Amino acid sequence: MTESRPEGFQRVSAALAALAHPHAPLWLDASARTAQEAADALGVTLGQIAKSVVFRRKADDAAVLVITSGDKRVDEAKLKPHTGALGRADADFVKARTGFSIGGVSPTGFAPADGGAPQLFIDRELFRFDIIWAAAGHPNGVFKLTPGELEKLTGAPVIDVVQS
Repeated sequence: MTESRPEGFQRVSAALAALAHPHAPLWLDASARTAQEAADALGVTLGQIAKSVVFRRKADDAAVLVITSGDKRVDEAKLKPHTGALGRADADFVKARTGFSIGGVSPTGFAPADGGAPQLFIDRELFRFDIIWAAAGHPNGVFKLTPGELEKLTGAPVIDVVQS
């Protein structure tokens, strides 16, 4: 069934399988482009959605991806000491640097990009939850995991970067 799904979903499915992740991605009947839509579709709280926020690092035009709770907003001032100055990442930049469209950016399974893989960070607010859900390469795709599994899958540092 996975082979009939979009390429981004297939990449994430393969990456999760290669990493021996215990939960295969799910394909939702409805698109979940926003964290709220994903929470509603899954019947979970907004905070349990591991949303991916992509920034454009000004120094070298690299992608910076922050994975945080759906109910939180990234505080760029808290992120700046880890990355340097950041700018807005438009849809074309996100697609070119991650291989995913906005609304489906996964924390794993990136497509090879000229600028290299994004620099990843996990916000510690996700650790409020036992189970979280992340995008699986397409707005209709999600996968289940724990915050600890997210840290292990990505190798990303856990930092405090959300607004108080």
